[in-house]
Amino acid sequence: MEQQVFGGVNHTGRPARPLWNAVLNGLRCRCPKCGEGKLFDGFLKVAPACDRCGEEFHHHRADDLPAYIVVVIVGHVIVGAFMSFEATSTLSTWQHLAIWVPLTIVMAIGMLRPVKGSVVGLQWALYMHGFGGERDALETHPEM
Repeated sequence: MEQQVFGGVNHTGRPARPLWNAVLNGLRCRCPKCGEGKLFDGFLKVAPACDRCGEEFHHHRADDLPAYIVVVIVGHVIVGAFMSFEATSTLSTWQHLAIWVPLTIVMAIGMLRPVKGSVVGLQWALYMHGFGGERDALETHPEM
C-alpha cells in the first residue's frame, strides 16, 4: 500500500514522507521522522511526542495490528520449527512443552515493541490517524 509520489509530493498534495525509513526507524523504537528521539515512554506506551524533533505521537492508533503481526510471525516460525524438530527427534510431550512454550513467549514479547514501532512509523509516513494534522472522521454505523 505505497502512495504514488510525483516530484516529491504524494497524491494528496502533501510532501512525500520516506516510507521505509519511517518503518525502519519505528522498528528500532526511534522517532519515524528524525530517527533520533525515543518512540516509547514505557514498554508499549508510545511517547506523547519526540524528545528531539517534537513530532507528536499521542494520536497514533496502532490498536491490535502489532499483536496480529506478531502472532502470525511467531506462529509460523514456532510451528515450522516444532514440526521439523518433531520429525527428527524423539522427545516426549513434556520436553516439547518445556522447549516451545517458553520460546514462543520470549519471541512474542521480544517482537511486540519493534513491530508496534514499525506500525506507528507506517502511520506517520502515510499521514494516517492524525499524522497529517487533521482529526480522524468519526465513523457512523447504521442502526440495525
